[in-house]
Amino acid sequence: MDFAALIPVIRRLALEAGDRIMEVYDGPDFEVKSKGDASPVTEADEAADALISAGLRAAFPDVVLITEEQADSHALSARTFLIVDPLDGTKEFIQRRGDFTVNIAYVQDGVPLRGVVYAPAQGRLFYTQADGQAVEEVGAFDKATPGAVTPISVAAPDNAALMVVASKSHRDAATDDYIGKYAVKDSRSAGSSLKFCLVATGEADLYPRLGRTMEWDTAAGDAVLRGAGGHVVRMDDHTPLTYGKAGWDNPFFIAYASGVELQK
Repeated sequence: MDFAALIPVIRRLALEAGDRIMEVYDGPDFEVKSKGDASPVTEADEAADALISAGLRAAFPDVVLITEEQADSHALSARTFLIVDPLDGTKEFIQRRGDFTVNIAYVQDGVPLRGVVYAPAQGRLFYTQADGQAVEEVGAFDKATPGAVTPISVAAPDNAALMVVASKSHRDAATDDYIGKYAVKDSRSAGSSLKFCLVATGEADLYPRLGRTMEWDTAAGDAVLRGAGGHVVRMDDHTPLTYGKAGWDNPFFIAYASGVELQK
């Protein structure tokens, strides 16, 4: 993959999808449907998926494409693929809480090498540059021309006073029990893949997830965090989280800044 060609495309598509999502978000009430797994889906999910899929297929016709909203793609298997969650945090979107993101990632040999995470309601855009460095872009987000970017990197954590971020919609007693194993200075809740980005920028040190996620939920945020010097590992054995697994399900995992002393 030519990363210099990839990054402008996935950045532009994320921004365009974000515009479409916000048209629905800022409009009158929208219909919420249930998918086969009982999770919610809206016209914003479907419109963003169609836009991103068309753009990726046009630009990279030979690369396998996996998206949350296209069930037929879930049966595919490949070592190298693009993977998309066109609207991560649908529950936050429905409740108009703003913590939702557009996610596009490129995976090779199980590793999310490049990705973009865009939070349109919050005006935050994170992505990996062609060289793999994670950045946050600020400004007007012109589709054709990237604006000023700031390289981001994880914080140097104080294991006696960690900052923790956890799921807003899926936090439970098991998550609280796990967080209780650490010396925590403060914690915050956030939705969607923003949690990875908060660790990547140093706004948090640790994000544990004890709950079901799919690869399209995590790949882009994982790529951004890796590009900022962080890590995402399985909770059971602390080996790196990998992609391209049968069924696209993730195990429980921990996203963290280098230097955090992990607990089992």
